Formats: sequence, C-alpha cells, structure tokens
Amino acid sequence: MNLSLSLFPLGWQHYLLGGLLVGAGTALLFVLTGRIGGMSTLFSSTWSFVVRRPFFQQARFVDSRNWRLVYALGLILGGLVWWLGFAGGVREATNVPAWQLLVGGIFVGYGARLGNGCTSGHGICGLGSLQWPSLMAVLTFMATAFLTANLAARWLS
Repeated sequence: MNLSLSLFPLGWQHYLLGGLLVGAGTALLFVLTGRIGGMSTLFSSTWSFVVRRPFFQQARFVDSRNWRLVYALGLILGGLVWWLGFAGGVREATNVPAWQLLVGGIFVGYGARLGNGCTSGHGICGLGSLQWPSLMAVLTFMATAFLTANLAARWLS
C-alpha cells in the first residue's frame, strides 16, 4: 500500500496548506506586534471576562484579553469562511464517543496549564521563536500522544 495513503487517507494537501496558513498567521502576529498567539493563553484570557478566580485575573490575561478576543474572533471567522466557501457547508462530525472527547479534553486542558502552554503555543509559537523549553514540551506531547493513541487503539477498538 502506498505510504502516503496509509498515513493520510484523506490526502495530505489540505494539511500542508492549513499548516502553512497557521504558521504564517502566527508568524505575522509575532513579527508585526510582538505578540504570541497560543491558544491556551487565549482561552484563559477569554475566561478572565467571567471567572473571578485569581488565576484568571492575572495581569497577563486581563491586560491582553481585548486583542486576544479579536484574535479568537478571527479564528472563528476563518473557520466559518472555510466551512461555507470550501466545504460547502457540510456538517463535520466524529464517531468518537462524547465521554472520550471529554476525558481527552480534561487531560489536554490540565496538561496545558501544567506545561504553561498548549500544543499550538509551544509547537507553533515556541518552536518558531526557538524556545528550548518549547522543544522539550513538544517532544513530551508527541511521545505521550503516540503512546496514548496506540494504547487506546488496542484497548478501545
């Protein structure tokens, strides 16, 4: 079997184009404004509007939440443009049970807070700015993801 088809059964071109656009967007944000566009900080900053716990009221979240909210709006609009313009408005769905998504989300959210950043923050922004801790974080994310995916494929299917 062709290796490309086994690794990317839906084709690889859209992954390449999406990666290039994400990389270009975060690079432009950093070069033009000096700001880092990681998603876990964006998420925490957005929560600072409604959650009054001290963690979410840190200056780094409160002081940056206005531009991060605009950034988040751009992410949503970009996805909407793709969905309406290129996917024909076809609804995307998954066969993964809700409980597995919830458990995975809890692990990812807790890990992002524990690691002081998520995959996009460390993987795209951190590696892009040559941050050594981000390389260690990404290697840990990837090793854990490969191990977990292989174990889950054996036990859950």
